[in-house]
Amino acid sequence: MRRGGPSVLGIVLAGGEGKRLMPLTADRAKPAVTFGGTYRLVDFVLSNLVNADVLRICVLTQYKSHSLDRHITTTWRMSSLLGNYITPVPAQQRLGPRWYLGSADALLQSLNLVHDEQPDYVAVFGADHVYRMDPRQMLQQHIEGGAGVTVAGIRIPRVESSAFGVITPGSDGQTIETFLEKPADPPGLPDAPDTVFASMGNYVFTTKALVEALQRDAEDDDSVHDMGGSILPQLTARGEAQLYDFGTNHVPGETTRDRGYWRDVGTLDAYYDAHMDLIAERPAFNLFNRSWPIYTHSYQLSPARFNAGGMASESIISAGCLIRGQVTRSVLSPGVRVDPGAVVQGSVLHDNVIVGRGAVVRGAVLDKNVEVPPGATIGVNPDRDAELYTVSKSGIIALGKGQLVS
Repeated sequence: MRRGGPSVLGIVLAGGEGKRLMPLTADRAKPAVTFGGTYRLVDFVLSNLVNADVLRICVLTQYKSHSLDRHITTTWRMSSLLGNYITPVPAQQRLGPRWYLGSADALLQSLNLVHDEQPDYVAVFGADHVYRMDPRQMLQQHIEGGAGVTVAGIRIPRVESSAFGVITPGSDGQTIETFLEKPADPPGLPDAPDTVFASMGNYVFTTKALVEALQRDAEDDDSVHDMGGSILPQLTARGEAQLYDFGTNHVPGETTRDRGYWRDVGTLDAYYDAHMDLIAERPAFNLFNRSWPIYTHSYQLSPARFNAGGMASESIISAGCLIRGQVTRSVLSPGVRVDPGAVVQGSVLHDNVIVGRGAVVRGAVLDKNVEVPPGATIGVNPDRDAELYTVSKSGIIALGKGQLVS
């Protein structure tokens, strides 16, 4: 973001293991997991940054990163003529023979990227959330507020606090008074006692404040070297942190229904529920917003085809699909085949899944290349499914990449 304005370097944290999203993360990093048929989770943060003219972005990777690296390098090609880039940056062990100890250590070990670019500000964003956001509005507040760091926060029910970093704003509604990482019983907001501000994992730093905070953290032997557990509490205690209320953010083309939508899809249930948000007649998250597009790789495939007897309702059907059975309330990625007599209900099918003749798939997430044999069932017999497959707390059945169906 230059063009006479402040220079901003984007850093996307994409090195987490994603254990709670197994088996979808058994063979890939969490940000590389397919979402919404054709997208990868990382596409949402990258699209938000690029749409906001943040055009120099480093994606810090670590675990099982091949699929993620390949997606970024083949899809996200920027103009080298203008000096723009999006590049994956693997863990390089620049400070010794160790991997990243936490998200703050990942930034510390990657400070060469900041020193090379010398930006005025650094936007540090998470890689695995589903949302639309215009980061320019957050940057503007950061500049006007003069803080060392601005943290994007979203209101959530207080009972969900233990899964997030929780922000307590001061009396001015902007200065962060306390930052608690995954607290069991935090105080509610004055205007809504059953609600708290949760950190979205998106931060805008003044470069000097970021570098100094990382250096102080590196010298603290008791630190967990994490953004939420270390850096933000440190800057909060120094009076250098402020809150950006995501509820005030607006993007072009938003609807009253999907404005302010943000989902952490870190569990199978959350991942599944976010897909169901896509397919309602008035979707909670609208993929068809051309004014603030979500970019991804375009497959060179034929349009989806429906043969005699094939039907789909309340569903997303991607290119290359062949539908000869019945599909309802489901999301199908490219190349999925549903054979005659097969039934797919309330499910998410990744690339090249085959549902054989007469088979039934209900309430399931099937990773790529899973083949359901003719007459087989998934989501019909809960006891049998629990013995054979991964089943979430709410009963969603998940099969990993290429997993055999009994």
